[in-house]
Amino acid sequence: MNAVRKPAVAGKFYPGSDTALRSVLNEFFADVVVPPQAPVPKAIIAPHAGYIYSGAVAAEAYARLAPAKETISRVILLGPCHRVAVRGLAASSADAFSTPLGNIPVDKGAQRQISDLDQVRVVDETHAEEHSLEVHLPFLQEVLGEFSVLPLVVGDATNDQVAEVLDVLWGGDETIIVISSDLSHYLDYDTASALDRQTCDAIEELNPDAIQRDQACGRVPVKGLLTLAKRRGMSVETVNLVNSGDTAGTKDRVVGYGAWVFHEPSEETLASDTAVDFETKTQALLDQFGTTLLKVAGASIQHGLAKNKPIQVNQESFPPVLQQTGACFVTLYKNGQLRGCIGSPEAHRPLIQDVTHNAFRSAFKDPRFPALKSSEIERLDVSISVLSPQVAMTFENEADLLGQLRPGVDGLVIADGPMRALFLPSVWAQLPEPVDFLNRLKLKAGMGANHWSDSFTAHRFIAGEVKQSTLDQPETIWSKIGNTPSQ
Repeated sequence: MNAVRKPAVAGKFYPGSDTALRSVLNEFFADVVVPPQAPVPKAIIAPHAGYIYSGAVAAEAYARLAPAKETISRVILLGPCHRVAVRGLAASSADAFSTPLGNIPVDKGAQRQISDLDQVRVVDETHAEEHSLEVHLPFLQEVLGEFSVLPLVVGDATNDQVAEVLDVLWGGDETIIVISSDLSHYLDYDTASALDRQTCDAIEELNPDAIQRDQACGRVPVKGLLTLAKRRGMSVETVNLVNSGDTAGTKDRVVGYGAWVFHEPSEETLASDTAVDFETKTQALLDQFGTTLLKVAGASIQHGLAKNKPIQVNQESFPPVLQQTGACFVTLYKNGQLRGCIGSPEAHRPLIQDVTHNAFRSAFKDPRFPALKSSEIERLDVSISVLSPQVAMTFENEADLLGQLRPGVDGLVIADGPMRALFLPSVWAQLPEPVDFLNRLKLKAGMGANHWSDSFTAHRFIAGEVKQSTLDQPETIWSKIGNTPSQ
């Protein structure tokens, strides 16, 4: 029989029967007014106290998810530990989490995605009596219906460790991130209100360093989200900010509650930098730090040979421009022939980390090639392409699309349903004619060369490239990795 984590605080923090619980939730949501045209958030922060104190506040954040009920199928839920302390982030071995409204399956696939991270482990004891995650589940069940959840109790962890986990699990529109946290505890009303306002300001400014120990019990997962949100250029909206003196308690010793929603930048925002601006900035970055990126790529491949995983860089040891979110592809050549190529079509983590992960994957995880052997290192050339944000193309037909393509300049992503593929701008060297470039990309995506439909989409991007050739430069990246900052 599959293991189920039973509710620990049903009948205490919230009603213990399904009928009473649904009634309370319906009352909360009936009082929420969502602004017209409000976008569905990618992440929320909501409180985890007893429903009589903070349930109405949490409902204001959860109501924003309702329009995406048919889209959201996975919830990544992080909250602090109140009972059993842990180091890092603790997953559960349970197959499902139960509430009076039914069982919610644990997303074991998502859990496997982060299982090789040093800061993640399975600790059932910390989940057994923990309320910070459980109280959110009925809200999610009422709003979303069917979904899977990955519950993670967060203990002693750095901002970057939490951000890394969220980054790996980020996903697309099917995934929502939920961070559980109350604010200040057991201060008088006026003192708590002032301190909670400071916390609210820090969240709105995406400034994790401004949140101190006494400002939020869930400060560790909150600060991890803020760290990643800033890298991703997200915006944040405060939905509500109150304390128990405003809801169901006295004003002499209060607990603070707040709700925030986080939105990813729009496609228009991502495309706001002109191609000229990107090209200028990227060329300057590669001119100054291209050698550093190549060294890190080499270090990650060497580390992969020894440890079977990418090197974990201390990103704060690198210049700020390399700590910013960026997307890259790492391409490997042996004796002039392709030996591996994997990358990130869109930016979703710091560029320096994207290089380490994609270098490792190009060497060992490209399904077209066997894993790299140490005997191949000295004959290996490396290319790193840094990609601009993608821009959607508008066209009437295939001929129109072909006429818009800029040979030697455009990288291209095409998709039609589940079929999808990408070519870097460097591919133009082998396929200089637009029709050949597009047809070969269709074949890569699993389409026929003559495929076309009304649902066919195309996005273009540009890229800056830096290379290391063992033929042109006798002192290769492999001989320089000793100076790579790492941990």
